[in-house]
Amino acid sequence: MQIEPQIRFRGMEPSPSVEEVVRERIERLTRFHDRITSCSVVIEAPHRHGRKGRLYQVLVDVTVPGKEIVTGKGEDRNRAHEDVYVTIRDSFDAAQRQLEDLVRKKSGHRVKPHPQVLRGRITRLMPTEGYGFIQAQDGREFFFRRESMATDTGWAGLAEGSEVRFSEHEGDKGPHASSVEPM
Repeated sequence: MQIEPQIRFRGMEPSPSVEEVVRERIERLTRFHDRITSCSVVIEAPHRHGRKGRLYQVLVDVTVPGKEIVTGKGEDRNRAHEDVYVTIRDSFDAAQRQLEDLVRKKSGHRVKPHPQVLRGRITRLMPTEGYGFIQAQDGREFFFRRESMATDTGWAGLAEGSEVRFSEHEGDKGPHASSVEPM
């Protein structure tokens, strides 16, 4: 990290042990992003206001080139946050997840490719059993079930020879179709 982090306490006395845990968590964040330009942490023990226990809040504000990550804001009623160390853990875990997502996004990793949409014709249909087969334009045959239909009403309009579009997936016994819809 390029700048010394700011750690502040509100509504409570500064605690060397709490500050040490916060510094360890800040150090752990630098493993996920090596260009953290600023980090500010506010540990707050709100007034009781008639509630049982004190729910701590830990605001973590981390800045990296092009992005600011803020966690721990808002009204959180998690009873586990009566423990300041649990609250610190949860806020820093959220900041870590956001940093990991940012690094993943910048490195160009895609989350999940969408299946290719194919076209074909129904070659066999067993309406009472609730399944059938589609022959794709490339000649391959795909199994599909009534539950594979994109809409509930699509099954009733199917007949052998009907043209459909669908997504390809690999099943236990070979290729199968999902998101099947009549054309």
